[in-house]
Amino acid sequence: MARTAANGKAAPAPAQRRPGVREQAVIASRSNLLRAATRIFAKHGFAGGRVGQISKAAKSYDRMIYYYFGSKEGLYIAVIEDMYRRMDEAESRLDLDASQPVESLKEVIRFVWRYYCKNPEFVTLLNNENLHQGKHISKLATARQYSSQAISLVQGLIEAGAAQGVFRTDVAARDVYLMIAAMGYFYQSNRFTLTSFLGENLETPEALAHWESFMIDAVLRAVAPGKPMVNGAG
Repeated sequence: MARTAANGKAAPAPAQRRPGVREQAVIASRSNLLRAATRIFAKHGFAGGRVGQISKAAKSYDRMIYYYFGSKEGLYIAVIEDMYRRMDEAESRLDLDASQPVESLKEVIRFVWRYYCKNPEFVTLLNNENLHQGKHISKLATARQYSSQAISLVQGLIEAGAAQGVFRTDVAARDVYLMIAAMGYFYQSNRFTLTSFLGENLETPEALAHWESFMIDAVLRAVAPGKPMVNGAG
């Protein structure tokens, strides 16, 4: 919401300090290392990704990795945080209308699904981190912050829909969020094996559009008013 001055007119935004040349170089150098590390870790995993590979891909030096991130593990954790931050920033740009909870929830579902599709390295890195049993993400202090924001977004829409009588009142936003994430994540993380297993290409535009529609239909059915949930199950 824009700030207003005493005369009722919009107050001017506070002047932002522009980073100097040296600071810009530092930001660019660190960003280049993060991007390179994302590609290398997504391809080779934490164990297989080498510091030398990353610095070479970033056209930097090994010592800069230790300078900015402290260690290879510090860099890997920073990559995970950067992934969540970028998804959170993209999600914050959604134009949602609480007075239209059904359409807004559809937008959230589309966003999550399409973000997974457009950022396959996100899914790959999460797969790798799960192989490590969440060893590194557990050291990320902001992980809970990002999940809380995503669930709060769904919570607001669920409450608005319940108030209008279009969503059930006994559904947890956490469960709805997990349902959306699970359907999108499983499809993307297993698309190659499922393509062979099912004998159909799951990466065609038609297949992707079909699954998006299925996700939307499944979630809306789950939150629609109807039979009360019993012991946490619908």
